Amino acid sequence: MLDVLFESRLSSLPLVYRGKVRDVYGVGDEHLLIVTTDRLSAFDVVLPDPIPGKGAVLTAVSGFWFKRMKDVVPNHLAELRLEEVLPDPGERAQVAGRAVVVKRLDALPVEAIVRGYLIGSGWKDYQKTGAVCGIALPAGLRQAEQLPEAIFTPSTKAAVGDHDENIDFDRTVGLIGRELAEQVRDVSLRIYREAADYARGRGILIADTKFEFGLDRDGRLTLIDEALTPDSSRFWPADRYQVGTSPESFDKQYVRDYLETLDWDKTPPGPKLPDEVIHRTAEKYREALERLTG
Repeated sequence: MLDVLFESRLSSLPLVYRGKVRDVYGVGDEHLLIVTTDRLSAFDVVLPDPIPGKGAVLTAVSGFWFKRMKDVVPNHLAELRLEEVLPDPGERAQVAGRAVVVKRLDALPVEAIVRGYLIGSGWKDYQKTGAVCGIALPAGLRQAEQLPEAIFTPSTKAAVGDHDENIDFDRTVGLIGRELAEQVRDVSLRIYREAADYARGRGILIADTKFEFGLDRDGRLTLIDEALTPDSSRFWPADRYQVGTSPESFDKQYVRDYLETLDWDKTPPGPKLPDEVIHRTAEKYREALERLTG
C-alpha cells in the first residue's frame, strides 16, 4: 500500500500557505520547501479523498522535465538537500519523495498556457467564436483535433477557490510588459514543442499544458511550480486518440467525468469518491510517469 499524504504537518518550518495540492514552507529568506500532497482538486474544489502516490508522481514528473529543459530555461530547484532543511528523520519521512527545496522567486501574475489540440475550454470557445482566446483558427476543426501549430493562451492567476481568467496577449503585455510577455510566450511554446515531440515517442500526446514563471534576483525568467505533469497538462494515450471525441487521459479527467454524473453544484464541499475511481486515477498517474521516464 502506498503512503498517503492528504496534508503535511511540519513543525520545524513555518507554513507559508496551503494550495489546492501543495503545502509550502519557508526555509530562511531565500528558499521554500514545496510538499506535493495527494490532494486532488476538480473544478477548483479540493476533494475529500486523496489519490495514493499522486504527490510522489507529480514530483518525479516535474523533476524529470526540469532536468530535461534546463538548457531552455532555468528552474526553481535549489542546491539544498532535504536533509539540510529537515534534519528530523520523522518529518523527513513524512514528505520523502514528494518534497523539493526551491529558490524564493517573484512569481509572475500570469499562467502560461499552451494548446496543441482543440479541447476543453478552447473547444467551447472555438465553437462559439471560431477562435481560442482571441486567436482566429481555421474553420471546420473538430473536437480534439491537432491545431495547425501550438498557440499561447495565457490566463490570470486566481486566488485559491477562484477560477483563472483567460486573457489575450495584449492584456499580458499590460500586466508584465512587452519584452517579458514575448519571452514567456516564446519559452512556453519551445518547451511545449520539445516535450510534445518527446512524449509522442513514448505513446503520449500532450494536448495542452500550463506553466508558471518567476524572476530571480537578476531578473532572469525561471520556470517554477510544476512542469508538464498530469495535473498541469492533458496527457492522452496516442494509441487510443481519435478526433471528434473527448479522448481518455492520464490525468484527473477520469475523476471529472465521474463528478459530471453527480448532482453536485461544483462548490465546496466536494463529494467523496468511490474506491474504484480513486484506484483507477492512481493507476493513470503512475502509468504517465512510467511511460515518460521508463
